Amino acid sequence: MLDHLIPFLSHTFAFDPNSPLLFTQFYFWGFFAVVFAVLTLIHNKLLLRNAFLFFTSLFFYYKTSGSYVCILIFCVIANFFIGKWIEKAEEHWKKKFLMIIVVIIDLLVLCYYKYSYFFLDALYDFTGIELHVYNFFAAASNKLFNTNSLVDTIILPVGISFFTFQAMSYCIDIYRGKIKAVDNILNFGFYLSFFPQLVAGPIVRADKFVPQLYKPFFLPRRTFGIAVFWILNGLAKKIILSDYLATNFVDRVFDTPLLFTGLENLIALFAYSLQVYADFSGYTDIAIGVALLMGFRLPQNFNSPYKALSPTEFWRRWHISLSSWWRDYLYIPLGGNRGASVGTFFWMGFLSLVAVLLSGSVWVAAALIALFLYISIYAYFKPESRKFITTNMNAMATQIVGGWWHGASWNFIIWGGLNGFGQVFNKIWVKRSRTFRASAALFFFAISAIIYKNYDVAICAISAVWFGVLFVGIYAVMLFRLFSDKYFHWLYVAWNVSLTFVFITFTRLFFRAGSNLDPAEANEVAWNTAKNMVQQMGTAWKWDASLWTIAWEHINIILVFIAGMLIHWIPKKFKSRYRIAFASLPLPGMVAATAFIIFVIYQFMSADSCPFIYFQF
Repeated sequence: MLDHLIPFLSHTFAFDPNSPLLFTQFYFWGFFAVVFAVLTLIHNKLLLRNAFLFFTSLFFYYKTSGSYVCILIFCVIANFFIGKWIEKAEEHWKKKFLMIIVVIIDLLVLCYYKYSYFFLDALYDFTGIELHVYNFFAAASNKLFNTNSLVDTIILPVGISFFTFQAMSYCIDIYRGKIKAVDNILNFGFYLSFFPQLVAGPIVRADKFVPQLYKPFFLPRRTFGIAVFWILNGLAKKIILSDYLATNFVDRVFDTPLLFTGLENLIALFAYSLQVYADFSGYTDIAIGVALLMGFRLPQNFNSPYKALSPTEFWRRWHISLSSWWRDYLYIPLGGNRGASVGTFFWMGFLSLVAVLLSGSVWVAAALIALFLYISIYAYFKPESRKFITTNMNAMATQIVGGWWHGASWNFIIWGGLNGFGQVFNKIWVKRSRTFRASAALFFFAISAIIYKNYDVAICAISAVWFGVLFVGIYAVMLFRLFSDKYFHWLYVAWNVSLTFVFITFTRLFFRAGSNLDPAEANEVAWNTAKNMVQQMGTAWKWDASLWTIAWEHINIILVFIAGMLIHWIPKKFKSRYRIAFASLPLPGMVAATAFIIFVIYQFMSADSCPFIYFQF
């Protein structure tokens, strides 16, 4: 019997790097069933409940990241005690000093594990000095526990960005006087490590979650139904949409884009845009449902982002907890819409340096110098424009840092820069007259077409199509308004939603190319992947019957993509209705519906579960 028991216990309690604890595994739901069963016995004893969930969350993180659970424990201890000291400090300078210290500690932990390769690569590119990473944590572990972990490799701990940002916001809010420090380290540890949202968010603010630590367990019948709905909804998004698109098409194309045609690269890019949404929002839905079953409410993290009418609105709907975090702790401190700061100019200078180094062209440097001179002269002679300029500089800087937060690769910085540029460009574009916009679109179409025709530059083929469609669309809307004003708003919404979705999708080229990579080779591989996909989408087309043949070969992917987008675009009021209808079912009906939905989801499961995309961030 022991021969079977020992391997079972080892598998159950030991860390297996090849089998992290995922929401899509049966093991997780067995784990949660045990947690929920214990919780029903102790839910009235608040401190015991919170302590139990804290240690349960540590175990969950251990099963996900092994010995890196020590980093989480360190963050709990450091932020709890320094947070208490900030609150007790009487002089303002002491409060500020302690707040700066704890932010530096959290950032050092984050940057060491996430950006070591990036900084050393940048150092080599700029100076020729070659240094190698050294894993101090692994070295200490080897001495203490007589292990043999590699010290020349740094592996990113799962979810480190989320819990360090959550910890920073906690201490900053104490400094600002927005919240009181948590009175007990067990309560604080539970807040910082709550396992449903620990490894991929949403980032939970203390002022929203800490009050729940002291509230007794309460789970009404309909709330229970809503929680089950969110869990099933998240599993369906993850397995039926995200994993299916990834394993059956997207991953293959992004791994070897030159082996696929321009149409296949384009389909993969749009499919990835749906995949990343279904994956991340699916995780959030499950996290919200699991937390709700335990009596805790997590904030909404997605609000149908592909319904956005502009890039700015998209970021109000996408990863809301992180976007609001950047707004409150970076954008506003930089100056927000009040004016520029030293940080604003630092980040804009950094962006310019990156653009010049990546292009290796003096023309890019000259163009940037000319742009900044124009902005400076314009702001000098038109003082009323300064607020608009500085506001958008702060927004641009925030997006760049946000891109860098996602990963230690130039591709993520480019992705952040493109999103910032899209926001600024859209604000300027909509203020111009329709005649000006049409003329500008025609001009850029002509320039792109001429360059592509003479120099075969793939990116110019893509930009020519974009500006050509933009030009035609502007006049199509004008003509439509002449003959019918009845349905113009519907057309306006559809047009702007489509443009925003296409723009966001093309920025995702750089996001996906920089993902799932060893940091040691991320920059080169990611850049080559993005470049090769642009090359294929810009040039590898055959405008004949073979185009339809290729599309038919991937009809399942196309149909899943269309179905996913149509479901996403269902009006919010209809989604609320069927969510409430499910939650209001009699218990036997809910059990039957749940069993049927799980059966359908199970049909789409592959042999190897894909990890959630945002685990790596």
